[in-house]
Amino acid sequence: MQNEYEIKKEMCEIGRRVYNRGMVAANDGNFSVKLNDHEFLCTPTGVSKGFMTPEYICKVDEKGNVLQANKGFRPSSEIKMHMRVYEKRPDVKAVVHAHPLYATTFAIAGIPLTQPIMPEAVIALGCVPIAKYGVPSTMEIPDAVEPYLQHFDAVLLENHGALTYSDSLLAAYHKMESTEFYAQLLYQSMQVGGPQEFSKEQVERLYEIRRQMGLPGKHPANLCPNAQAGKPSCHSCSANCGSKAAPAAESTDADLVASITKKVMEQLGM
Repeated sequence: MQNEYEIKKEMCEIGRRVYNRGMVAANDGNFSVKLNDHEFLCTPTGVSKGFMTPEYICKVDEKGNVLQANKGFRPSSEIKMHMRVYEKRPDVKAVVHAHPLYATTFAIAGIPLTQPIMPEAVIALGCVPIAKYGVPSTMEIPDAVEPYLQHFDAVLLENHGALTYSDSLLAAYHKMESTEFYAQLLYQSMQVGGPQEFSKEQVERLYEIRRQMGLPGKHPANLCPNAQAGKPSCHSCSANCGSKAAPAAESTDADLVASITKKVMEQLGM
């Protein structure tokens, strides 16, 4: 079992990975680790996550109050969002928030990641909904994210970035990597005629593989809110799990792909 200093070193390593992969710019991003029900380690505000050392890391309680912080460092202003995740998801031990380019582009365009296009994304993530925009450092973001916490392990934050969480810091970071890779593949496939999606039967076979693997976390395979209500799973919800309205029923697939591609390209300045 890791001691506190080893966890701080791991947080610094994850910070370097996030920064070096271009998932944050300047001092953006934040992440945290749960030590117990009353103590949490978190990254400080106003520093580059790519250049941290263990003494940068702060400790807070479940209310976000500072328990320990070296001079010149204070907890991320987004700690409220992290605490809401821990409150509603007792299984979660770590939270990662970043601004990966492609995933954030979809978040800015108001497009959730719902299309089943590769086995790994279907098994690991299911789909990634969008939480409505909230002003950073306020309670608006925790309130916007909360409805998705019981059903998903990754959420896009409208006009902001992405949030992932899991049973370890490394697992939470890997979910961020997977979310960004999924978004990049979806975007690039739109440039060459549109993605070829799995059928409902193929998606269900992948869901069954996940169930057999016994993977931790929440997933549409067994927790999709649409499926619980007797509706199609999120992978065929026509983006209903996002913050924007679904396309009209008479819209063709080609029209939808063209519309999404146009939005994404506009956001990328292309």
